[in-house]
Amino acid sequence: MSVAAAPDQVERPEARDSILTALNISKVFGGLVAVSDVSFEVPRRSIVSIIGPNGAGKTTFFNMLTGLYKPSTGRIWFDGREITRLRPDQITKLGVARTFQNIRLFGTMTALENVMVGQHSRMKSGLWAAILRPPRRMKVWANAEEERVRAHAREMLEFVGLRRDLHDQLSVNLSYGDQRRVEVARALASDPKLLLLDEPTAGMNPEESARLTRFMQRLRDELGISILLIEHDMKVVMGVSEHITVLDHGEKIAEGPPEEVRANPRVVEAYLGKQEEDL
Repeated sequence: MSVAAAPDQVERPEARDSILTALNISKVFGGLVAVSDVSFEVPRRSIVSIIGPNGAGKTTFFNMLTGLYKPSTGRIWFDGREITRLRPDQITKLGVARTFQNIRLFGTMTALENVMVGQHSRMKSGLWAAILRPPRRMKVWANAEEERVRAHAREMLEFVGLRRDLHDQLSVNLSYGDQRRVEVARALASDPKLLLLDEPTAGMNPEESARLTRFMQRLRDELGISILLIEHDMKVVMGVSEHITVLDHGEKIAEGPPEEVRANPRVVEAYLGKQEEDL
């Protein structure tokens, strides 16, 4: 399994209408190559999926795009700016948001408070503002900002379909599906240009998965958000994706539109144990 050239040997990509470009990305943990020499693009206002069997390197790849891991080799650009070595909070502020395979809400905070937390990168009040502004003026200014944040959080919760009477419920008391909605709302609260969803239909029934598919299309069509999806439900992937990349053992083995990927013999082989018609 090959590893890409050093970062300073990777040339900047030509200008094109992509919100995200990753070139020759690899990640090595000790002697284990988790991702090997993967290049990848997400066009603006598109829905793109990464698929592959368990252990294929999909979540590791996500973690490099969002700054949780630094690539061993290769470089990443977002919206024309290189983000390869930026921290997760810096990448979020630029316009990248994500959800996680395992829901990560603050259980003792309400749904509304969880979504308000998602706006922290856009808030202006903080330590230095408190120091530099007169106390009375600071209090009025901070209260006004908090009300704007609260209103935006309610707007996002309504957009994802959470009933208004659940906005002030502790997230730990919400159903699994509603917790998923809150997590997506929290990601949307940061006003992203690119939303990364890590197995969002995990634990959902077919009806809930179909609703999520329609919701992703709304995000693209109504908010202009590009979506990058990791998903095991092939019905969802084939129904919503415009472009699919397939990883296996850390390597990219196929890429293209859904029908082309579905018919690729290497993809069928990677999914041994599944019926071909399920792909």
